[in-house]
Amino acid sequence: MRSESEKFREYAHQFVDWMADYMDNVEQYPVKSQVLPGEIYQQIGQGIPDEGESIEDIFNDFKKIILPGVTHWQSPNFFAYFQANTSSPSILAEMLMATLGVQGMKWATSPASTELEERMMEWLRDAMTLPENWTGVIQDTASTATLASIITAREQKSNYGVNHQGFEGFTNFRVYCSEQTHSSIEKGVKIAGIGKEHLVKVPTDDALAMDADVLLKHIEKDITNGYHPLCVVAAMGTTGTLAMDPLKKIAAICKQHNIWLHVDAAYAGSALLLPEYQHLTEGLEEADSFVFNPHKWLFVNFDCSAYFVKDKEALINTFSILPEYLKTKTDGLVANHCDWGIPLGRRFRSLKLWFVLRHFGLKGLQEKLRFHIELAEWLENEIVKSPDFELAILRSMNLVCFYYKPSSIKNMTIEKQNNLNEKLLSRLNSSGDIYLTHTKIKDIFILRMSIGQTNVGLPHVSKAWDLIQKTAKEILLL
Repeated sequence: MRSESEKFREYAHQFVDWMADYMDNVEQYPVKSQVLPGEIYQQIGQGIPDEGESIEDIFNDFKKIILPGVTHWQSPNFFAYFQANTSSPSILAEMLMATLGVQGMKWATSPASTELEERMMEWLRDAMTLPENWTGVIQDTASTATLASIITAREQKSNYGVNHQGFEGFTNFRVYCSEQTHSSIEKGVKIAGIGKEHLVKVPTDDALAMDADVLLKHIEKDITNGYHPLCVVAAMGTTGTLAMDPLKKIAAICKQHNIWLHVDAAYAGSALLLPEYQHLTEGLEEADSFVFNPHKWLFVNFDCSAYFVKDKEALINTFSILPEYLKTKTDGLVANHCDWGIPLGRRFRSLKLWFVLRHFGLKGLQEKLRFHIELAEWLENEIVKSPDFELAILRSMNLVCFYYKPSSIKNMTIEKQNNLNEKLLSRLNSSGDIYLTHTKIKDIFILRMSIGQTNVGLPHVSKAWDLIQKTAKEILLL
C-alpha cells in the first residue's frame, strides 16, 4: 500500500509536467472560451459521488470538461480588460503556499507571513518612491482596499462613532469620484452604508480625467447644503482608458476641506517602478491611502493587492476586534494583519511577491514594463498610419483605445460606426485568435487593446493588428 505522500509525489509530477506543457503551448488554445452557456454545467454530475474517485479520472475530466470552458488569461494573445498575469516564480510560490496552508491572520499564527509581508511592502514603497511615512499591507483586491479606505474615512470622520452606534448623527456623508472611475467605488459606497445617492460622479475633461474645478464646486455646494464631504477617490489610470486624474489639484482640495483622499492605481501603479513615470506621484504625499495590484501588471498570480496608508492607526482602529479566542501574548508588540482589513483569514500572499521581486529584480521588472509600453507605442503608430482606424484618445502607457472608421464610407453616422465596431469585436473574439474588450467615450464604441501579458511580444501584437485589419474588411462586405 502506497503512502499518501508517495501518491502525491506521483500525481504532482504529472501535474507539473502538464503545467509546463500548458505554459509552452497556451497559444494553441482559443484565447476566449468558445463554449455555450450551460455547456460545462451539464457535463458535471448532479451530486457528490457516493464513492471516491481516482485522481487520474478527475484529472482527465479536468482536461475534457473544464479546460474548454477556460478563457486563457495567460495567452500572449490576451489583450482584454487589464491583465491578470502569472509567472514561473509566482506559480512555484503558489505551490508552496498551498502546501504550507498558512493562515496568517495574526503574527503568532505565522510570523514569517506577517514579517515577510511587512518587508515586501517596504520594498515596493521605496522602489516606487512612495512617501516614506506610509505603511503597507496586502489585500486581496483593489475593490476590497477601496472599501477599507471608505470605511476608515467614515470612522475617522465620525470619531469611530458609526462602528459603535450606527449612523445616527453621522448621516449625509458624500464620496466623490470621476465619471470614469471603476465600479468598485459605487459598490464600496453601498456596502459602507454611505448610499449610492451620496456618490457624486464628477465630470471629466477632454483627456477623460476628473475635472478638479468641478470637484471643488461640488464640494462647496454640498457643504452649503448640509452634506459632509467624506472621501475623494482619485484614479491613477481609469479602467476605460488609463486616464490620470490631476492628483496634485485634487490633493490640495482635499487638504483644504479635510477630506480623505484615496488613490486607485490598481493597474497603472506598477509603472511607478519606472523613474520616467514617477512624476505621477506629485501630490501623492497628501493622500491618505493608495492601492495598486501586483497581480495585474507585475507578474504575481491573483490575488495580491498592495495597499498603503498614511495613518495605520486609523485603519487598525476601524477594523480591529479582539475576542478572547484571538488574544495572544504578542498583541501590541507586533502587527496582526487581521486588524488591517475586512477578512480575518489571510493567505501567505507575500511569498509569491517575494519570489517574483527577487527572481526578476528591479531592472528585470523595469525592462518588461518598458517593453510592453514600447509594443503599445508600435501599435499606436500603426493605427495613426491607417486610413481606416482612428485613435479614440492618446495612448496611456500600454493601453491603446481605437475604433474602425472606414475611409470608403463618407458621412457615416455614429450609430453605424458603433455597429461596425461591435461586429468587429464580436468576430475577433469568436475567432479564438485574440481577445479584446471595449469601452464607450461620448457614446462612441471603442476597442481597447491592453498589451501587458507576461510573455507578449511584437509577433503577437503584429499578428493581432493584421487580424483586426483583415476582419474589419470582411465585415464591411457583409
